[in-house]
Amino acid sequence: MTAHPPFRKVLDGVATREEMFSLFNRHRDDARVDPLCGSIYAAEWFEILESEYRFMLALLPPLFQRTGMFGLSEYKAGYVTSVFFSIRIHGRERWFHGFCDLSDKRSPDAMRAAIAAYETGAVDSMTREEKLEAISNMTPVELRGIARILIPRPVGRTSRQTHDSHYRRKA
Repeated sequence: MTAHPPFRKVLDGVATREEMFSLFNRHRDDARVDPLCGSIYAAEWFEILESEYRFMLALLPPLFQRTGMFGLSEYKAGYVTSVFFSIRIHGRERWFHGFCDLSDKRSPDAMRAAIAAYETGAVDSMTREEKLEAISNMTPVELRGIARILIPRPVGRTSRQTHDSHYRRKA
């Protein structure tokens, strides 16, 4: 399995249209970059304006579209393409662009989660229960029971095992 780089923010603040297009090609003149691979772009992200999000959605037919995100049908290089996100952070809608390597199917979802964690300041400060609650809040109601099944519990005794051993009769 390929090791994917950590997600990284490449611009502080909100990019204007000119900055956005400039960031799309920011590695163009770097002689060390393999232009066919696209890995140098993978995992980079930055914030954009709503108007730029809507402009890019209307520009080309999306490769995929889900609630709050879509990917451009034009690849940057290799399996790397532009993915645009609409994320509600602290009760306010914000828009982001990221380059995702689609050879890793989780990449767009993982980038969305990384952006939300970075922008809320919750990168490594959440407990397991807080992470479960955040995942539950982002999961549609009809799928919420499944999320608890798929996320492994910490190793150790369950509350049922503790309860049973406490009340076990001595033979």
